[in-house]
Amino acid sequence: MEQKQIVARVKGVLEVDGLCFKDLDGTGELKPYEDWRLSPEERAKDLVGRMTDEEKAGMLIINSQPMGISAKPGQPTSHNGVLGEAHEEVMVRGHKNMQYPTTYKLATRHIRHFIVRENATAGQLAEWVNAMQEVCEGTRLGIPCLVTSNSKNESADVNYSAAEESNKFTTFPGTLGLAASRDMDLIDAFAQVVHNEFYASNLRKGYMYMADCATDPRWFRTYGTFGEHPELISEIITRVIRGIQGDELDENSVALTTKHFPGGGARENGFDPHYAKGKYNCYATPGSMETYHLPGFKAAIAAGTSSIMPYYAIPSNGKSSFPQNGCDKFDEEIAFAYNDQFINGTLRGELGFQGIVNSDTGVLSNAAWGAEEYSKAGRAARVLRAGTDMVSGEDDPAPFLEAIQKEFVDKETVDTAVCRLLTELFRLGLFENPYVDADAANAKVNTEQSQALAYQAHQKSIVLLKNHDSILPLTEEKLAGKKVYVEMMMRTEYTEEEKANLPMTGIEITPEQTIAAFAKAVRQDHPDWTFVDDFHEADVALLLLKPTSGSYFAATEGYLELNLCKETGIDVEHIRAIREAVPQVAVHVNLNLPYLLANVEPLADAVTVGFDTFSKAAVDVISGAAQPVGRLPLTLPGSDAALAVDDNGICASPNDVPGYDKAKYMKDGLTYAYKDADGNEYLYGFGLSY
Repeated sequence: MEQKQIVARVKGVLEVDGLCFKDLDGTGELKPYEDWRLSPEERAKDLVGRMTDEEKAGMLIINSQPMGISAKPGQPTSHNGVLGEAHEEVMVRGHKNMQYPTTYKLATRHIRHFIVRENATAGQLAEWVNAMQEVCEGTRLGIPCLVTSNSKNESADVNYSAAEESNKFTTFPGTLGLAASRDMDLIDAFAQVVHNEFYASNLRKGYMYMADCATDPRWFRTYGTFGEHPELISEIITRVIRGIQGDELDENSVALTTKHFPGGGARENGFDPHYAKGKYNCYATPGSMETYHLPGFKAAIAAGTSSIMPYYAIPSNGKSSFPQNGCDKFDEEIAFAYNDQFINGTLRGELGFQGIVNSDTGVLSNAAWGAEEYSKAGRAARVLRAGTDMVSGEDDPAPFLEAIQKEFVDKETVDTAVCRLLTELFRLGLFENPYVDADAANAKVNTEQSQALAYQAHQKSIVLLKNHDSILPLTEEKLAGKKVYVEMMMRTEYTEEEKANLPMTGIEITPEQTIAAFAKAVRQDHPDWTFVDDFHEADVALLLLKPTSGSYFAATEGYLELNLCKETGIDVEHIRAIREAVPQVAVHVNLNLPYLLANVEPLADAVTVGFDTFSKAAVDVISGAAQPVGRLPLTLPGSDAALAVDDNGICASPNDVPGYDKAKYMKDGLTYAYKDADGNEYLYGFGLSY
């Protein structure tokens, strides 16, 4: 039998039958859970039988933990400043939370799952995780911890190129951009980069990716999906899981959490269940759940995803039409993490998922939709009984400990959940070697090779929607003797609340700096073009538009604005003035949502779109340095009428059906997809070529 690599920094090493094992409990005797020759399931079952109620409760929660590098001046740290040891009250998303010292959470509260939020280097991350693993190794049973991160390899903004990115990992376009490329070899290569960079950083699990089908165009989280077509979503999610996890979960894997079961796209006119106004999943169309929303999760399960995250939302009987997935009604209107029908029934029973169910953040506190009447311990018991194994957003295991000790939940249910969580740790090889070489980590991340691959993805994510009279590409021949005007438009003013609720991008430059940097960079990259500062002097105008609408954690007062207008940061009257003065106008639009283009498209001779794509890549396509190969991953809606909501809250186009199929359900002669001045319809899959 081949010896497993054993790395012990605190505990001793046992030699049995000529093989080495880590003496995790420090007794000098080999226990079954220490014996790597046994299966992960056997080891987990043995270990859970040795754990106290307090240790079990600590396993059942996960929350963010600040790194030592984030400590404020004067705050305590340990391990040479690597671990943060502050104990203070902090505000998170408008709610007060207590921040606890890292070693206290590991050694006293027995917590073993953490989320990292910092935009740190691979070396800093690896050193931090290694230090936590040392603390874990020194505890009674030596149970290692597992650090999870949200995705780190996709752009969350519009920068000109990688040189402007503050992201420490290789930056690909947004997930919609990856979907737009339709290049499955590229998707495979992307997954390999993600795996390598997470692994080098000792981040052995990711809260990624979204298998949600984007069916409501006003859903703010559309930008994080792979689009609106179940087949494309399923193919991509399969490839990223197999590429990042491997064919089986083992010591070489980075485990993944696929989200948000049973699909977050079925919103009620775009409102998100992060807040009460959007707490319902609405299935207005019979059969929409199994037709559009479940296929991505079925694919993820078949690919072996380690975990699945249910969404915050409540399935609504009153706002849905049946049958849905063979049911004539939903058994209970309670959030999916609490919902026995959906977790134990659909997910574990019907779909056969045997892995970990990890709730979204805050379902035990500020987003306990449908479970408000229960105490925190009652909520903890409810999620466990429903089949959810771990709750995100909790620092204190007390509600789970109370639920266990007061027998709100039976011992078998608790042990089953803890066993699932331990089995993942065993499969990942963390009991034998939870450490990585922190000194070597930085050299493995954001390499020249991975950056070159990512830039190809940025170029391939660009979709050419309109090219009237073939004005593109703007070749040297076409621009001979012509003057070029370049401008970027985006929102420059945000309220303090909006700033607090924008996605955490790690980007600190101001909008004004971004606008100025774009114009400067285009001029530097195209010294052969003749540029002018006044559009009245130009023969060709190149406009880059970055509209912004909505926020991540707060509801808008009304429905999310999807028009290109001043509210979304686009001065249409200024564009009209440019159109009137300049013979040829090319417009590039960043689509983190399926915006309405009607205010701008008729004013442009050419239109390209990207999806959190480097604007340099867009200029490459516009200039002919790269070919337009992208295809729309989303149907773009045609008018406000297609999105209008009546007095009963019913949208003219069904919220639970993707854009390419909405025409089947439109009434009163309404159409859904946008049709441009050249007669092209911007449906899913559309894209022109040169």
